[in-house]
Amino acid sequence: MLIPRKYQSIAVAAVLLIVSLTILSYSAVRLSETGFLRKVVLEMAAPIERAINISLQGLHDVWKRYLFLVGLEEENRQLRRESALREERLNQYREGYLEGMRLRGLLALREGFPYRTVAARVIDSDRSSLFKTLLINKGTSDGLRVGLAVLSAQGVVGRIIETSWHASRVLLMIDENSNIDALIQRSRAQGILQGAGAAGGNLKYISRTEEVLPGDVVLSSGLSGVFPKGLLLGTVTAVSRKEGGLFQKIDVAPAVDFGKLEEVLAVITEAGPGR
Repeated sequence: MLIPRKYQSIAVAAVLLIVSLTILSYSAVRLSETGFLRKVVLEMAAPIERAINISLQGLHDVWKRYLFLVGLEEENRQLRRESALREERLNQYREGYLEGMRLRGLLALREGFPYRTVAARVIDSDRSSLFKTLLINKGTSDGLRVGLAVLSAQGVVGRIIETSWHASRVLLMIDENSNIDALIQRSRAQGILQGAGAAGGNLKYISRTEEVLPGDVVLSSGLSGVFPKGLLLGTVTAVSRKEGGLFQKIDVAPAVDFGKLEEVLAVITEAGPGR
């Protein structure tokens, strides 16, 4: 069988290698002086063996690099997993710290009331619809009822309008159906703070003769009995006096950021002293 042309050079090299190795093996046992034929074979075999050794060494190095890279990738994956775990734990610790700070603010507020209070967590909010409300995770089983005031560490949130055994709905003070007896801290002028949705609130029924300035603090007056006296409602942002009108138009920005509420405090006013 004829050998294809493209394999002839390979075949010749293989034959020469086999012949040279055979002669070298035969001659290795004889300690006589190297003959001419053996010298020729040795010259021919040396580069071939060198090429084979270089190829085998190259394959060995490639395999070692492959194993190294596989181990390195696994190590990197492990480091990434550990880093993600540490970041998750750090976030948990951070959330716990921030929650503790918020609860400490509620506790400080709670200490200022001669009434029983119930801390609750906000579990849902609805400020985009017609009614501005939020849902808390405490209800009648915790002593809550319709009409109770709900506060945060920043000020008045609103009042309870619905209750179940373990949940209550709170009407926010910015809802247009919310009306709170209020007074201006500096001048003691009294009026009604009505919710105005995204605009905050409007302080109504303040006489044109009263001096009201932007920056004046607005507090609950306590007249209706729902909200204890002196609770922070907001700050006056704008004042206008229309010609011929009896009252001023007073815009009030609420003290509470309703978009960031997470915990609130319900005040059970009829319980009397103690908590």
